[in-house]
Amino acid sequence: MSKASRIMVFICFVLLIFVLFFRKGMILDYVGIHIENPFSKELKIPETYVNVDRNHNDIPDPLDIVIAAREEVKNRTRYESNYYKGGYPPDEEGVCTDVIWRGLLGANILLKNQMDEDIAANTDLYARVEGKPDPNIDFRRVPNQYVFFERFTESLTTELIPGDVNNLKEWQPGDIVLFLDGYQHVGIVSDKRAKDGTPYFIHNNPPFAAEVKLSSFKTPIAGHYRWKY
Repeated sequence: MSKASRIMVFICFVLLIFVLFFRKGMILDYVGIHIENPFSKELKIPETYVNVDRNHNDIPDPLDIVIAAREEVKNRTRYESNYYKGGYPPDEEGVCTDVIWRGLLGANILLKNQMDEDIAANTDLYARVEGKPDPNIDFRRVPNQYVFFERFTESLTTELIPGDVNNLKEWQPGDIVLFLDGYQHVGIVSDKRAKDGTPYFIHNNPPFAAEVKLSSFKTPIAGHYRWKY
């Protein structure tokens, strides 16, 4: 083998290792390849999500939210940040906050209507609105969703401890996770878990929507919320 060939093999090996281990396989997760250590023991986490079914489709509302959010992943919804008249982006594009309202819509929860109403009535609480409510965009901004969820949903632990059953059972399908510090981002907790019990996370970050391990994120979690069904 020539020296150039050896260098190419080495580079490919390094890239393979990077792809496999970067952020616990986040790159592979992005393309729908979820790899686990075949020799590690799988931790079983109790399912404690509520079984309320307000839309009477025989599926608990938290799972309705997950199923609707996962459609973003299946459709590879393109990350595209724009301003839209009427507020809603076209089906084939969106940002992280669009995963939230689209997910909640699966349980017949109209987030835009509720946020628009509260922003109009309590504008000063929403710093990102800057005193001028705009229903075309306000409900799609992470800081605004943060204020709304702090006010109207159940706040839960922001600590994620792999391998700790008592901690991990607090992370249930349909929960909302929000980041603020240096990385304004939001997504929905999946019903899929890694072997260590940590949940997967449905979100939209460039280039498109994906389902990745929540433990892949290094940014501190600012909020963990559960809708008051």
